[in-house]
Order: sequence, then C-alpha cells, then structure tokens
Amino acid sequence: MSVEVKVPMLPESVTEATVLTWHKNVGDAVHRDENLVDIETEKVVLEVPAPQDGVIKELVRASGDVVTSDELIAVIEPGAVESREEPGSPPVAAVEATAQPEAAEAEAAPPQEEVRSTQPATSMSPAVRKLVAEHDIDISEVPGTGKDGRVTKADVIKYLDRSERPEAQPPAKSSAPDSAAVEARPPSELRAEKREPMSRLRATIAQRLVQAQQTAAMLTTFNDVNLKAVMDLRKKYKEPFEKRHGARLGFMSFFVKASLEALKRFPAVNASIDGNEIVYHRYYDIGIAAASPRGLVVPVVRDADRKSFAELETEIAGLAEKARGGTLTMDDLSGGTFTITNGGVFGSMLSTPILNPPQSAILGMHRIEQRPIAEDGEVVIRPMMYLALTYDHRIIDGAEAVRFLVTIKESLEDPARLLLEI
Repeated sequence: MSVEVKVPMLPESVTEATVLTWHKNVGDAVHRDENLVDIETEKVVLEVPAPQDGVIKELVRASGDVVTSDELIAVIEPGAVESREEPGSPPVAAVEATAQPEAAEAEAAPPQEEVRSTQPATSMSPAVRKLVAEHDIDISEVPGTGKDGRVTKADVIKYLDRSERPEAQPPAKSSAPDSAAVEARPPSELRAEKREPMSRLRATIAQRLVQAQQTAAMLTTFNDVNLKAVMDLRKKYKEPFEKRHGARLGFMSFFVKASLEALKRFPAVNASIDGNEIVYHRYYDIGIAAASPRGLVVPVVRDADRKSFAELETEIAGLAEKARGGTLTMDDLSGGTFTITNGGVFGSMLSTPILNPPQSAILGMHRIEQRPIAEDGEVVIRPMMYLALTYDHRIIDGAEAVRFLVTIKESLEDPARLLLEI
C-alpha cells in the first residue's frame, strides 16, 4: 500500500510554504528518515524526511509550488531498499578477488580530493547547499572535515574566508583593465543581468518592512554612549567569566540588561498596538537581529529579564550559530516584544533601524570609535558609540523615547546601576 508524504503542520502564524528543493526523483530508492525535500516558510527551511523505506512513486508537487499544512506532496511505494547493480556485472566479491594489490589498495583508500569531488548534493545539509549555490562554489575545491570527508558549513565558510583574503588572490600585473580582453568579450557579457525569484524569507522581509513604513508613525532619536566603563569591566573579568561560565563576555549582554532596565521604567516601549487597543506586555522577549545565509532573521531570547549575564551570552551565541548554520526553528523566531540590532559589526557608524512589527521600538547599536570628548573640563579620548532608537510615535511620546534612551546610556556608562537596578 502506497505511503503518502505530506507537508508538516505549520505554525498558526504561517499559512503557506514553498517547495524549495527535491533531493529525490521518481524511481529513486529512499531510506526511512532520509531527507526528501526542503520546504521554505517565511522564517525557516523545513526538511521533510521519508516515513519509511521504499521507492518514489510520484512527486505531486514541484519545486517552486506553494503548499499548505498537511498537503500531499509525494507518494512512496514501500519496500526493502536494495543496492542496484548493472545487469551481468560480476559480484563485488569476485571483482575484489581478481583485483591487483595496488588497485585494491587504491580502491580501499581513494585520495581525499576524489572523495570530496564526488560528494553528491544530497549528502550536503541545506545550509551547505545554500552557501554553495549563492557563492557559485566548486564543492570539489572545499576540504571536508566531516564524517567520510563530507563538507560541513564551517568548511565552506573557512574556504570563503580564505578565498577573500588579499594574499589568496593572484597578484595583478596592472591596475588598469586589459582593454584587449574587454574588447574580446561578447557584448552580451559586458552588460549582463541575472533574474531570480525572491526567496520566501526575502519576500517576507520586504513585505514586513513596507508594512512597518506604511502603518507605523516611525521616528528615530539618537544619543551617544561612552563605553569605557563597560570595556574596562570586560577586560578585568573576561577570563574569569569565561572560566566560570564557559561563555565569552561580550557587549550584547550589557545592552540587553540596559534595555531591560529601560523597558521596565517605560512600559509603552515594550507594548504593541492591536486594533484600537494597546497591549502592554509584562514579559520581556528580546529579539536579536542576525545575518544569515538566507537574509536577516531575528531570533528571540525569551524571558530575558530572568537570565543572568552568562545565560544571556550563552543563548545569544547559540542563536547566532544557528542563524549562520540555517538551523533556526520556528519557535526561535516567533514573538518578541523589543528588538536590538547591531550594525556596528559591519562597520555602520549611524543608522535609523526599521521597526519589527508588531513591536513598537527597536534599538540600533553601531561601531565603537575612539573619539575626543569633554570630561571634567578636559578633552579626553574615549570609546564612543552612537545609539538609535526607532519607535512608533502613536503610542510612545518623544519625551518618553528620549528618556528611555538616556536610561540605557546611564546604565552602560555606569554598569553598577545594572546590579543595583537604579
């Protein structure tokens, strides 16, 4: 009796998904729990495993099709999966018995490069396939450190980092372009274009950003913060903190803690609008914007106010790693009452972040710069950062937003306030 393969149940907030990539074709043998297809929702990529051993009888939905929860997408003819051999080929044992010693040794231990170059696409994780496709990488050139020489996501990232270094590039003979080479190129290649459909995640990002611009009365207020006290504290306790808690003491936990103190003082910043009502959230789920191979994502640290510095650092680092590896779940990305985004890691000096609906505010961090400031009547050099708070003016007044940002500034410039909650 045929076995149906259906779309997994999607969360309430997700009504549909897109069939991204089939890893099997009609007639292919499959094993139980082997990944058959990747399905992309507006937030994550889901893998759909085979429910049991068998052969693909029918693919009901093709790549690019829009599907819904529990919709039929494939049919499997159940049965034991046997290895396929060409008709008339001698048994494997006979081949091994007649092989020369040198040939047998070469067959048993093929060069590592050969193993990597023949790695099938189906053995790569979705994150690896995504990176390989985006950067047009020849997978045979990537050294694999995984089991049986498989290429992992970390291997691809390491390969890209090495390729982008100046020393990895061949020395240029001249800064001027080779005019003969340019002229030799066909005209169609000189002004080439590439078109591809938006991924579901990218389309969702676009839709939500436009929604925020059209529905909220967004306004941004700025301030700067002297991070010398925080940096001194990190320098003094960085090593013992890591030894004690097994987590790196970064900046983000300080900003989360400072934001929590400000959110408690100004509840409207942690609220959202639902129709004609204002919903004041009495819990603090902090979204931390992160870049991923598929685009911008905002994983959420839940009940952040109940977590210590070490717990915050550990959870934020874990979510960032999952974002880079493309393994975030729907639960990781759902909800959130306030968001922090750090454009400083990319070198941003100043920006006006856009709200993450239905939230009413978002805090933007930027790069730290050594700048001259006046301190106790003298000009001194201090590590300074610009902060930006974008807020929905419909429920947050300007004075309230400014005082919220000042609270964060005061907490960071005197971190003892975070311990004493003053």
